[in-house]
Amino acid sequence: MKIFKIPFFAPILLLVLAFSQFSSVEAQKTDVNAPGFQNHKLVSKMMNREMPYRVILPVNYNNSNEKISYPVIYLLHGLTGHYNNWTDRTKLLEYAKDYNYIIVTPEGDNGWYSDSAAAANDKYESYIVRELIPEIDKKFRTLKTRENRAIAGLSMGGYGSIKFGLKYPEMFSIAGSFSGALGAASLSAKNAGAIGKSIDAIFGADDSETRKSNDIFRMVREISPEKIKTLPFIYLDCGTEDFLFQNNREFVALLVEKKIPHEYRQLPGGHTWTYWNTQVLEFLRVSKKIIK
Repeated sequence: MKIFKIPFFAPILLLVLAFSQFSSVEAQKTDVNAPGFQNHKLVSKMMNREMPYRVILPVNYNNSNEKISYPVIYLLHGLTGHYNNWTDRTKLLEYAKDYNYIIVTPEGDNGWYSDSAAAANDKYESYIVRELIPEIDKKFRTLKTRENRAIAGLSMGGYGSIKFGLKYPEMFSIAGSFSGALGAASLSAKNAGAIGKSIDAIFGADDSETRKSNDIFRMVREISPEKIKTLPFIYLDCGTEDFLFQNNREFVALLVEKKIPHEYRQLPGGHTWTYWNTQVLEFLRVSKKIIK
């Protein structure tokens, strides 16, 4: 099964990333709370630095009984993005008012939500799983079971959320991807130029164990029937004008082949915030059916 049409994909990816860098919102550097959300920083031992994140609390969180706890949704940003993108570039704050969720938007930089093979202090996967989630469960009134925890993301974040769902099924009841860069582990300097070189620094050589352990196509191909039974529900969508459209269809075909429970939607749209603004609302609606 081909994962990417490389000659077509690589140059478009470069253009999209250049545009994203030009139009991205600069991450806030101060711990200022604004209406609807809070900014926090976690002193990470794994990252050897402070890691910012943003939290949206349910409307009645501060007025409700202190014994009431809430489900949590983690939303991951895309490549060249930052933790504040979801609140600054979509209507997430407005949408969140209708749901009793604690929503957390972590900082992932350009780390592909993975533990880097080259940079000792870039352990984005371990940071989120072993430091951030425990921090949220300690700091806020969360429901701490997998049935009450979800994760989703756009583009690079879509890849990250599906990977987390596959690798840590005991932690999440639903994993969602919007326009996911699902075939990231297949890119290298050999087939994707500068972008591939940056991915090489994270995943290592083509045949490295780090790359293999982060290849979600490989994970699904090799998954056992027993493991399938433990997986979270998988939600994916992609715009028909998105340069990642074919890659998403190939991944969905693999899910169908393996009989992995999922929902896939394809609809008009590109790799844009207009599309993600709509689809994050759809994910909230779907998650309400899954989260207990």
